Amino acid sequence: MLAWMLRQIMAERGVWSGAALARLLKEKAGYELSAPSISALLNAPPKQIKAETMDALCTALACTPNDLWVHSPPISESGAGALN
Repeated sequence: MLAWMLRQIMAERGVWSGAALARLLKEKAGYELSAPSISALLNAPPKQIKAETMDALCTALACTPNDLWVHSPPISESGAGALN
């Protein structure tokens, strides 16, 4: 399972709104996203994301893609790992 951690990463860096994220993207990465695009990223995990957008988010927030996406492997019903 993948968890989208954008809001948590933003909070850790004191970025509390979509408008603040938009300013940071423009200032630090020279990248512009529309208000609806930023809203979509804040309200649900993206089904797909452009490499340019991921790069801009990582640049603006001083993070890596591994910070924005956290993978948790599924737990099998028997409680054993998936690789048996």
